[in-house]
Amino acid sequence: MLSINQIYKSYGLTTVLKDVTFTINRGERWGLVGLNGSGKSTLLRILAGEEKADRGSFHFSPHTLQVGYLPQGFRFTDEVSMQEFLDTNVSRLDVLTGQLSNLAQQLVSQPMDSDLQKRYDATLLELSKASLKTDRLPVTLAALSLDTLSPEIPISHLSGGQKTRLMLASLLLNNPDLLLLDEPTNHLDIEMLTWLENWITSFQGGILLVSHDRAFLNHTVNRILELDEHSHEVRFYNGNYDDYLGQKTQEREQQIQAFKDQQDQIRRLQHSAREIRARNRYHKGGKTDPKNTDGFAIGFFANRGKEVDQKAKNIEKRVERMLNEDKIDKPARSWQMHVAFDQPQIRSREVLVMEGLRVGYPGLTLIDQVNLTLLYGQHIALIGANGSGKTSLIKTICGQIAPLSGTCRLGSSIQPGLMSQEQNELDLELNALQSLQKVGTGNETELRRFLSLYLFNGDEVFVPVANMSYGERARLALACLIAAGCNFLMLDEPINHLDIPSRTNFETALAQFDGSVLAVVHDRYFIEGFAHQIWDLREKRIWVREVSTQE
Repeated sequence: MLSINQIYKSYGLTTVLKDVTFTINRGERWGLVGLNGSGKSTLLRILAGEEKADRGSFHFSPHTLQVGYLPQGFRFTDEVSMQEFLDTNVSRLDVLTGQLSNLAQQLVSQPMDSDLQKRYDATLLELSKASLKTDRLPVTLAALSLDTLSPEIPISHLSGGQKTRLMLASLLLNNPDLLLLDEPTNHLDIEMLTWLENWITSFQGGILLVSHDRAFLNHTVNRILELDEHSHEVRFYNGNYDDYLGQKTQEREQQIQAFKDQQDQIRRLQHSAREIRARNRYHKGGKTDPKNTDGFAIGFFANRGKEVDQKAKNIEKRVERMLNEDKIDKPARSWQMHVAFDQPQIRSREVLVMEGLRVGYPGLTLIDQVNLTLLYGQHIALIGANGSGKTSLIKTICGQIAPLSGTCRLGSSIQPGLMSQEQNELDLELNALQSLQKVGTGNETELRRFLSLYLFNGDEVFVPVANMSYGERARLALACLIAAGCNFLMLDEPINHLDIPSRTNFETALAQFDGSVLAVVHDRYFIEGFAHQIWDLREKRIWVREVSTQE
């Protein structure tokens, strides 16, 4: 279906893709993984024709292959309604019906025109497919929580998540031969994720998708394509994400052992060469005994010395090859975010108490009759459908919106910290260092060292927040939260813009945090790694259940 041959791409002096070569066949579902900034989105843009490679080529087979592409942060340029977009990009029933009617009238007057008959048959087939898409449209819109929106709503009025889901719905309904999906799980709740997983696993075409959701990768893909941030090349692994991790662990252990074995061998050979040369210098010319005047002995040791010297040279040449063309590099350590939480001081056992709490806005109740207590040290994952009120509950706890009724209070000595989805806590005009200076203590050297733990190094600490990527903003917001010494963390989708290694590090550190955590999150791996309880928001109620390893 898709063959990629030796793709190269650089931006200035920065290499992003190098000798990228692979093939996608029908029925193969590839997960493209790698650190943020390693070139995953760049590769998809090249394959979608939105960007050009510096070198290399790719081709589709057959050339008429229908390709569907979902980019990150898709932007609609036309001022159209949702219904107009779907009519144009999905069903096209009105257009096709008009075309078919026109062709039918022409056939009446030209019944023997074979080209006209072929066009009529092709249009009839398209109309049949469009009818099937129209039949599936309500189910797809409902699965992605778009069915409650007015069809006449302008797309410009939709949220970023709704726009992404609308584009995804359009792609899936068109059922292309090959799908290129860049972070399709962004803005999807757990129910939507499950629906999309089922759709993908039943899809008969080929897929290349980028995702940081480990559970999603496990449930959907049967191949992993790793884009290495050091070599900028790709490597292939069979199986899902867990299979890939197992193979990577084994591969790294073998690389480390091979490196150690070669280093040991180099040391042994260098030692042998030094010993040979030392003995040769001692015996050279038969002069081991200064009083020895035996000419035969002198000649013998002179000739023998040349042979021994050549042997040492051969060993040294072998070592030189092992240090150059045959060198086994030490496996590089990935540069990953390091998170360390200062352990909080909490005197109150009750961190958060909600009694008869009703959350929402005038005329709109989102959550009703909440009677829950969050205790010291509890880690809670708050889940629920998009729009169910998770963020509104967080805002109510923080005091940003007032309860409709009931009470919500924090325990004594509680220092809450909020990390919102949009990182609104950050001042766009400040840089990373200035942002940390607002909340943390210490001199510039200490604060810059702290920022380096979150991958802000060198002059990067002076980049304004306004010029940062979403991933960089997420890292900075997290750094400020930790530096402020908060003992109750409220995290609204904290890992949306983090790559898999950073998610794993953050999850591990959060699990070791002794304070209390209330996190809105859809990553099932993340929930299993840090949460003690799940608060499931459904039908305006919060249902509590303990976390098991089966979540």
